[in-house]
Amino acid sequence: MAEITFGTDGWRAIIAEDFTFDNVRCVSQAIATHLRDEGLADRGIVIGFDTRFLAEKFALVVAEVMTGYNIQVYLCKTHTPTPVVAHAVTVHNAGGAVMLTASHNPAEYLGIKFIPAYAGPALPADIAPIVACLVDIQKSGTVDRYSLTHAWEKGLVETIEPMEEYVKHVEKLIDFSAIKKSGINVVVDPMYGAGIGYLDEFLTKHGCKVETINNKRDPLFGGALPEPTAHHLKALAEKVKETKADIGVALDGDADRLGVIDPSGRYYSPNEILTLFMEYLIESRGWEGTVARTVATTHMLDRIADHHGFSIVETPVGFKYIGQAMREQDAFLGGEESGGVSIRGHVPEKDGILGCLLFIEMLAKTGKTAAQLLKEISDRYGPLYSERIDLRTTEEAKKDIINNMENWEPKELAGTPVVSQSRVDGLKIVLENGNWCLVRASGTEPVFRIYVEADSEEEKKKIQQHVKQTLCSQTKEGEPCTI
Repeated sequence: MAEITFGTDGWRAIIAEDFTFDNVRCVSQAIATHLRDEGLADRGIVIGFDTRFLAEKFALVVAEVMTGYNIQVYLCKTHTPTPVVAHAVTVHNAGGAVMLTASHNPAEYLGIKFIPAYAGPALPADIAPIVACLVDIQKSGTVDRYSLTHAWEKGLVETIEPMEEYVKHVEKLIDFSAIKKSGINVVVDPMYGAGIGYLDEFLTKHGCKVETINNKRDPLFGGALPEPTAHHLKALAEKVKETKADIGVALDGDADRLGVIDPSGRYYSPNEILTLFMEYLIESRGWEGTVARTVATTHMLDRIADHHGFSIVETPVGFKYIGQAMREQDAFLGGEESGGVSIRGHVPEKDGILGCLLFIEMLAKTGKTAAQLLKEISDRYGPLYSERIDLRTTEEAKKDIINNMENWEPKELAGTPVVSQSRVDGLKIVLENGNWCLVRASGTEPVFRIYVEADSEEEKKKIQQHVKQTLCSQTKEGEPCTI
């Protein structure tokens, strides 16, 4: 029996090994049971899927199980981005959604993401009863399903095309008149994923000159990862320089994360993008209030918030916690260092499409380059240098380090006094001068993620070295412990 484990954003596994039709039926029944127990089954469920191998077939399997529970299914007609599926939950007032996606994972993976009725990533309280039910279902081996032919005849399945309603919604959030007036030239890279046809549709509709690359379905993603990081956006950078475009934008496999390339081919990190967005939303739109970020995300947001008298909500890693802050504390911006972002007025789900459009609006309305805007922010609030490094070891050494970290309470780090520690997610240490580090153990590998942010490159390296030496000193002699 395959072990089905839900991570920070759902269950992901290798197709045909653990991600099988039988296992998908089990997970679907657990979700259906949860909807019934919560009194949400009569509101129906949206089912979406990305461009991965057999994704549309797995979506039909989910539909069979849902209709077996007499749950109305709103089935996306074609591959659809995760944020668009989340928005469709609000359009249909559904009890939730099931999204077949493995996001930016390798091509051999597929996954199931459950989106509750609040149209954002599921919190642990929503996943726990699904997991508990799943154990019983796997033991019994019994799954209720219904013939889709009969389900269609009974009207239990409705095919939907959610793009139109999503476009209407986003057009209320983005100033397309400013974009059109600017005459900005854009290169779009959906990375062969579910975002195909979205950004180019928005931009050409509003008068932009747009070129696209990797704009067709390819379940192998061109032999690379559908992840919009600097390493995977080299083709986009070359195209931007070749065409002399004003900006290049990219989406990951299910279009909930973004990447940005400027005319010089420079890649902008999620921390830089969030910094730009926060300053822009305050200065251009006059937004105020709370901003939500994860423990691993840049403290430049804190500096900007302090300057304006705003508050910062720090959450564990995972956009589900950002979404919660946006729903419950009306945060006007929510983001994470891994590339997720959303804004007030939108669904509390990360959205790469919205993020790309907001970045383009920012350039259009300010008339400045991203590099110029970042320099202004650095000059105003002081520089910050962020980096994540991975410390690789063994499973045995990983356990030793985790056990020892429970009692690690340093008074200083790299010669600077410690002013606070947090164990919200991993161990975060904040220093007297505002520099900080975060150590988190990977949930799947013998790896520790070490996040450091400092006011100089020199201080950043000193902190990294101090933390590395401390962690490696806690392993047995001869155990590998390397960056």
